[in-house]
Amino acid sequence: MYMIKKLAESIREYRIPSILAPVFVIGETAIEVLIPYLMKLMIDNGFSQEDLGYVLKIGGFMMVAALVGLVCGALSGRYAAIASAGLAKNLRQDMYYHIQDFSFENIDHFSGASLVTRLTTDITNVQNAYQMIIRMLIRAPIMMIFSVFMAFFINARLSWVFIAAIPVLGFTLFFLMRHAHVFFIALFKVYDRLNTVVLENLIGIRTVKAYVREEEETKKFKEASDGILFNSVSAEKLLVFTNPIMFFMVYLCTIVVAWLGANMIVSETMTTGDMLSLITYSVQILTSLMIVSMVIIQCVMAKASGDRIVEVLDEESSLKNCENPVMKVPDGSIEFDHVNFGYSSKKSKYILKDVNLKIPSGSVVGVIGGTGSSKTSLISLIPRLYDVKEGAVKIGGRDVREYDIETLRDNVAMVLQKNELFSGTIESNLKWGNPDATREDLDRVCKIAQAKEFIDNLEDGYNTRIEQGGRNVSGGQKQRLCIARALLKEPKILILDDSTSAVDMATDAKIRKGFREYIPDVTKIIVAQRIASVMDADIIIVLNEGEVMDVGTHDELFANSPIYREVYESQMKGGGMDE
Repeated sequence: MYMIKKLAESIREYRIPSILAPVFVIGETAIEVLIPYLMKLMIDNGFSQEDLGYVLKIGGFMMVAALVGLVCGALSGRYAAIASAGLAKNLRQDMYYHIQDFSFENIDHFSGASLVTRLTTDITNVQNAYQMIIRMLIRAPIMMIFSVFMAFFINARLSWVFIAAIPVLGFTLFFLMRHAHVFFIALFKVYDRLNTVVLENLIGIRTVKAYVREEEETKKFKEASDGILFNSVSAEKLLVFTNPIMFFMVYLCTIVVAWLGANMIVSETMTTGDMLSLITYSVQILTSLMIVSMVIIQCVMAKASGDRIVEVLDEESSLKNCENPVMKVPDGSIEFDHVNFGYSSKKSKYILKDVNLKIPSGSVVGVIGGTGSSKTSLISLIPRLYDVKEGAVKIGGRDVREYDIETLRDNVAMVLQKNELFSGTIESNLKWGNPDATREDLDRVCKIAQAKEFIDNLEDGYNTRIEQGGRNVSGGQKQRLCIARALLKEPKILILDDSTSAVDMATDAKIRKGFREYIPDVTKIIVAQRIASVMDADIIIVLNEGEVMDVGTHDELFANSPIYREVYESQMKGGGMDE
């Protein structure tokens, strides 16, 4: 019930169509139940009495009733389509907006492929089920009630024949649906796995081809696809019995009613019109059960999908604003006060341990360390992409948890390790940093990021189209565009997470020189593997296995830090000998 209530919250402005659809369905159903009774009157009082006027009169009523039923059916279908499509639209919107508020920790709970499946396949299943519920699931019980009433009104004795069939069919449907539900739950999990395989393959297609791994990727796809086949077939093996059982009961009841009815007609205890109308009502009653079975099948699928949708909607962001958050960041000073952090709550799995750092505003800070030394995790705490487990990260003298999250992130520009450009023009990508930026602003930041020259050499300049993921620009060009985009935010803190690894050392040096000349008051944190990128920094932090081993200038670390000196000599010795 909770799942239904949660999904129903997204109906909102589509409540009126959701009400009108069942109303017109009831009208359509009432007309369909009335027509067999009119037919009975026509046969018994018109044809049997050879009263042409009566036949024409009842025939006229039947034509008007059929026309009204047609209009009601069309309107019910229209409003059901509007309501179900509107629910799907609102669910997608609610899920998508809710996902935007997720922290990195929340996103880690779901795979990207799983979220895509929930936003597409799962919502489509709920949409189809909702349309069936407000139309067919209303129609079937109403038709059954009306038909039973009319059947008993005409001949109570024969009516018990198909009334006895209802519990049998109901039990059969319940049994089949209950066991099929298990396979549908497993089915959607396999869909997630299939989408993951496809997504990874398409994104990494160059790597797949470079390593000639097409056969292995095809094998992974086949395994996921076979899983979908197995669960689909397993569910259908149960559901395939639904229609044969339903039709068997319909035909059996029809035969029994016809047999008994014929005997009653012979004994003149029943008219021909009574029997024909009873057969029609028996078909309507049992057809209503068939409709219910179809809706239940869809609802079984939709329940599994609905649970997955609600799981996303119920996911609470692990990062929330405090009461009365601070709306202004005074400067770019940073302090790590006994910080401990891990992606797990277990202390034994902390990856940053007792980090203590003080970084003055406007400083140039270099961060180096081996692979897995938690450099990215360290800088992710500054814009509060994650919250510390113990201790505090402070900016401008205040704990980052005291700031409004949007305000904090507007003042911290971060160029991530994996640069991302979006479909559009170079200008539209740059304006992610500032939608109101002028062409002069673009020129200024692109000059600092050493991107101006290659943009000017493009035929369309800033209007050059960028393909999805920036596939049509080089790695170095992509990095420079991402740096320019971050500079447009005019932040108080700029973080570059190994963001110049694809540019040559000369361009790297020009970028760092531009930082010093044009943004001296901005705190600049440069995470790098290349020691040449941080040698001229005011402060260099040496990380090793999540611990700060040494802090100082290049000269201080070269004299006192064995780790720093070893890295320096391994990278710079060859260059020094060449010089």
